[in-house]
Amino acid sequence: MDLIISPHVDDEVLGCGGILNEKHIILHCGLSEGFRHGDTIFSKDFRLQEFEEVKKSVGCQTILLDHPVNNYSRNKLINDFERTINKIQPDRVYIPNPSYNQDHKEVYDAALIALRPHDINFFVKKILTYEQPQDFWLSGRPQFNPNYFIPIDIAKKISLYEKMNSQLRGHRSVKHVKTIAELRGMQSNNKYAEAFEILRWLE
Repeated sequence: MDLIISPHVDDEVLGCGGILNEKHIILHCGLSEGFRHGDTIFSKDFRLQEFEEVKKSVGCQTILLDHPVNNYSRNKLINDFERTINKIQPDRVYIPNPSYNQDHKEVYDAALIALRPHDINFFVKKILTYEQPQDFWLSGRPQFNPNYFIPIDIAKKISLYEKMNSQLRGHRSVKHVKTIAELRGMQSNNKYAEAFEILRWLE
């Protein structure tokens, strides 16, 4: 099994939607009680139901933690990550590129600590970061330097993303998602691809 650590319920689809399948366990770090988009408020239950449709499509498993959105604590995340990794003992772990988002930064830092070589904790041989549309908003650091590409069916990724209607917005539109996948495909001699940055790879 592979573990995908997702700061929020949507990041895994934006960054890994093209590769999601029944071999993935997604660890969602938190979910706000109510999310406002324009004049509409989407409840926690509504968001979870949206993701249930994603799960039905790909057969993945999920674990939902209860960390307070926009106020994650690195130390608390580390403990939860270590427990999950020791229980699942994944072949690979995918973590988010830190970008500008405070929750993403905390998740990234906590994951690196939880995945460090340790005499007690399970050692994961393969660690990769995945990208988000907002990674293109910034010049300079934190950069995303992809060096591992997986060809994808872009129609599948878009279909999954569209199941999360509450998250469809201009700054991460379907067009943006498709354009990024096309760029990564050009870089890897494919039509569309999902891109990752390898942090550790041990055969």
